[in-house]
Amino acid sequence: MFVVAFLQDQSGKMGLSFVVFLITGWAAFSGSLAIRSVIIPKESSTSYVEMIPQKSPFTLGAFTLCMRVATELTGAREIILFAYRTQYFDELNLWREKDGRLSLYLSTDPVFFQVPEFGPLQNHLCLTWNSQSGAAAIFINGRKSLTKIYQKGHTVRAGGRIILGQDPDTFLGGFEAHQSFVGDISDVNMWDSVLSDTMIQNLFNGRREQVPNVLNWETVELRQEGEVQVINVDP
Repeated sequence: MFVVAFLQDQSGKMGLSFVVFLITGWAAFSGSLAIRSVIIPKESSTSYVEMIPQKSPFTLGAFTLCMRVATELTGAREIILFAYRTQYFDELNLWREKDGRLSLYLSTDPVFFQVPEFGPLQNHLCLTWNSQSGAAAIFINGRKSLTKIYQKGHTVRAGGRIILGQDPDTFLGGFEAHQSFVGDISDVNMWDSVLSDTMIQNLFNGRREQVPNVLNWETVELRQEGEVQVINVDP
């Protein structure tokens, strides 16, 4: 963007000065003036969104998964935040457990993270995992949990479905209302690598340095089912 400024010199004459500003920020990095937001207004076993990934086949030896989440659900209740289900396994599931911890399932028993309780105000959440080291960590609003070692040598397998709002107990469904998500989810992005701590902190602040290559919220296809609203909101 160019800004034109008129400046007066010592002789009293007006001169023309051009100043160039490089604008950075959310719009510059994202290339979009509005962000889609998925609103699930009430508990059900029928409302969800299916995401169709850019990366095919969906096979991962490392990943960074990020999203923005707000919910008024409280108390001893499980909440599914992200579900990737293949025919026989919960291949990649992210939960808020009854005791408030977050848990990651990669086809087996979970790893748990003690984090601050979610609330009705939006939180930026990122999850990282690397098969080579087994290192897994959670970031809440740019702040990192301690690192856990989980599923070293594992691979997230292809051939599944990505669901927001429900936990599929079978490949084609098997949803339970008492585990459903109620609230607002947006900015769900995924990379097939572990982003640096600084890059994740910048994402929290609305500055994206690397385009997501597995799930890109700006372009990913969203298939709605049930009482779901997808709206555009200003960043």
